[in-house]
Formats: sequence, C-alpha cells, structure tokens
Amino acid sequence: MKTVKFNNGIEMPILGFGVYQISDYEECKKSVLTALEAGYRSIDTATGYQNEVAVGEAIEESGIPREEIFVTTKLWIADNGYEKTKSAIDTSLSKLGLDYLDLYLIHQPYGDVHGSWRAMEEYYEAGKIKALGVSNFHPDRVMDLMVNNKVKPVINQIETHVFYQREEDNKFLKENDIVHESWAPYAEGRNDFFTNPILAEIGKKYGKSVAQVALKWMIQKDVVVIPKSVTRERIIENINVFDFELSQEDMKIIETLDKKESSFFSHRDPEIIKWFSTMIK
Repeated sequence: MKTVKFNNGIEMPILGFGVYQISDYEECKKSVLTALEAGYRSIDTATGYQNEVAVGEAIEESGIPREEIFVTTKLWIADNGYEKTKSAIDTSLSKLGLDYLDLYLIHQPYGDVHGSWRAMEEYYEAGKIKALGVSNFHPDRVMDLMVNNKVKPVINQIETHVFYQREEDNKFLKENDIVHESWAPYAEGRNDFFTNPILAEIGKKYGKSVAQVALKWMIQKDVVVIPKSVTRERIIENINVFDFELSQEDMKIIETLDKKESSFFSHRDPEIIKWFSTMIK
C-alpha cells in the first residue's frame, strides 16, 4: 500500500475505508471487517457518524495488530471548545476501545476551534493522538490555525472529486506541507458520476471501472482517498487500484471535468454557517 508522510513523520495509507452514513451497527461492523480482510489498513470514522463502537469492535475482532491499523476519527461541532474537546476525545477512545488515535480531526471549521486545538495538542503531546488535522477548512482557516498554535495540522480532509478538484486548495496545502485528503471521492453519485462517459472510456483502456479511475486519478496526485461501500464486491474493487497507472494524457482529460464548485454546499455560505450553528450546544 502506498503511503503519505505527514509533516511530523507519521505515515498514513493513501487509500482507506470510510464509514460515513453506515449508522447501522451490524452493517458497519461487517463492512469494516470485510475491508480489513480485503487489505485496507486505514479506517475513517467520526463522532458524528455514530458508529465508533462498531468500528472499534471490528478492529478488535479482526485480530490484526493495533499498530498495523491507522484509525481516524473527528470532533463534532457540539464538542468544540477546550473542555468539551477533552471529554470528546476520551469518549471516542472509549467507544473505539483504543489507547490512542492515529489521527484526530476537527470536523467543521466553526465554533471555538482554537480551544479545541489546544486540547488536542495536549493529547498529542501525551501520545494519545499521533497526528492532528482538520476537515472542511479553507486555506485562510488553515493558516489561522497554523499561525496561532504550536502544533501544525498534518492533513485537511475536504470535498474532492473529479467534478470539484480543489486545485487552489491542493497548491496551498502542498506549499505548507499539509496532506490533501478527499471526502466524497465519488461525489456520492451526483452528476451521473458512475456513468460518466469520459471516465468510462478511460476505464475501458485499463480494464477498470469508473470508480477505480476516479480513485487512481486522486492517488496519482498524492491525495488521500477514503471510499465507502457496504457491498463486499465494491469494497474489494475499490482497493484494487495499484496495478495500473493513468497516462498523463488521461490525467489531463479528467481535469476537464472540473466544475470548480461543490456538489453539496459551500462552507462559506452564511446560511450554511447559520445552520451549522444550531448544532453547537
């Protein structure tokens, strides 16, 4: 498995398994076990997904040594702030049944993120978290966090897929030695993603699916991907992307699909921010 190296020296598999929207306990546990059996060694969950217990039990049941599995979870908005963040980290560790987290992210860029970051730094320094990062932060918010705290973020997990390629964000992150990670690598199927004729035609050349082409395109750009599925065949298919390379010509063709806007919503939209604020207790 190809890895990326963080600015603190920790390495993370470039392809992992996401569990967003798998809230059913049995389905989540089964899916994570299938992923681990298929060779995945990175699992991405979050407090907001409400499936940390299932993820933790699947990891334990797999029998795979803890140090071989990279576990990411995230701080939800309602837990932002110094004291609440410490409690949230302890709760996540307990639900996952783990002594430490490989990566802990601030899930949304709202509320007292600086207070949260100070709490996260304490857990980092104590060895309870191996790396700290953020999710859904635009470059200005990442810089604000960087210049006002001791520990630098190692990663930013943002919506990224062929229809929203985030080239400016990618450039900023590379310039600041921060890894770019994608969520919704398939745009959750929007814009007829899985039947896109350009991706399908490229896939035919390599004997690969639209999904595999999309994942490989990001991997070749050193973007971490965490595809999600509850179907065994698809879970296995998603990890089988290391036996081919897209040509530079095909990489350029895929760049033409960029719509340069979110397929969901803008984190800078005042109405969206207002809506998120209702979740801050």
